[in-house]
Amino acid sequence: MKQTSILLATVATIAALSGAARAADAEMTVFDWAGWEIDGVLTDYVAKHGANPTYSFFADDDEAFQKVSSGFKSDVTHPCVASLPRYKDADLIEPWDISKIPEFANINPVLMNSAVVKDDAGVWFIPTDYAYTAVAYNTTEVPAEDVATLQVFADPKYANRISLPDNSDDIWALAFLATGVTSWDNVTDEQFQAAADWLRSVHPNVRAYWADPAELSQLMATGEVLVAWSWNDGVALLQAENFPVGFNRAPAEGASTWYCGYVNMKDAPGSEDKAYDFINSLLAHGSAKTLLDELGYAHSNNAAMAEIPAEELQAAFVDPVTTTLLAQTPVSGEFREKMIQEFENIKAGF
Repeated sequence: MKQTSILLATVATIAALSGAARAADAEMTVFDWAGWEIDGVLTDYVAKHGANPTYSFFADDDEAFQKVSSGFKSDVTHPCVASLPRYKDADLIEPWDISKIPEFANINPVLMNSAVVKDDAGVWFIPTDYAYTAVAYNTTEVPAEDVATLQVFADPKYANRISLPDNSDDIWALAFLATGVTSWDNVTDEQFQAAADWLRSVHPNVRAYWADPAELSQLMATGEVLVAWSWNDGVALLQAENFPVGFNRAPAEGASTWYCGYVNMKDAPGSEDKAYDFINSLLAHGSAKTLLDELGYAHSNNAAMAEIPAEELQAAFVDPVTTTLLAQTPVSGEFREKMIQEFENIKAGF
């Protein structure tokens, strides 16, 4: 892993980037997660056009959707797949022409196995990156047996020493798994209530709901937080800094997996041809290693991933796992709003 402080940067720096546009190629605007303006995945695009696209950044999927649904214009946007139905329902996107994407055939077929991603009208989403959410813990202070179950988050021993993500996808993946639900595709009212009750029971133990890996990495590095529901990237960087952190992707109840990609915005302001140049640059074989080194994520291009040594995938915690996984699959807009509102109530103490 690249031993930098990318994810250990101050939260203030990340926040300053979020929502701010960086001018470059005025004919191509990318609406993306903070930190995704990575030279190594733009190599082919810059070689052809002489400059990076113009970037505008967001902090989470809900912020991104609110902005584009309020009129913000981009050529491509980078949601995670659980948010995809909202973009389709709001008529904000149009299908990709896969005949213009040579590496499309190499995309992991599991990531395409959704009627929301691909239907009779075409391909609505090009997956590019995936990883895991699981239990990060301080190996000096926390015995491995304590994190063998997700009930560690409700353990009074760790009161005010845990951190959970401040986003609805990861928080509900945790709550459903902790209450015995391994797929959120057809959650009953009773299952939803049980998960919400569990989150309420855990809430008093939470020192902070982390908004990005930088914030969580700082909380763990200072010792304020001992156990967290975390993405793999921050854990790998903490290990690279020789911090005693473990990452259990196989607790008794399971872990979660997610994947993200790009949508082709309807009525986009820039060049449609450049949108394809951008996605082709990102799917290029050389981009996979850069994505792993810079952000710690796996690449959707199976052929490109096969070129990376297994030990490097293991070090980044993106090698395959055999544990139970709750996949953060597309959810309806109605169910997503229900998750968002209930989580806000829980954080507010209701």
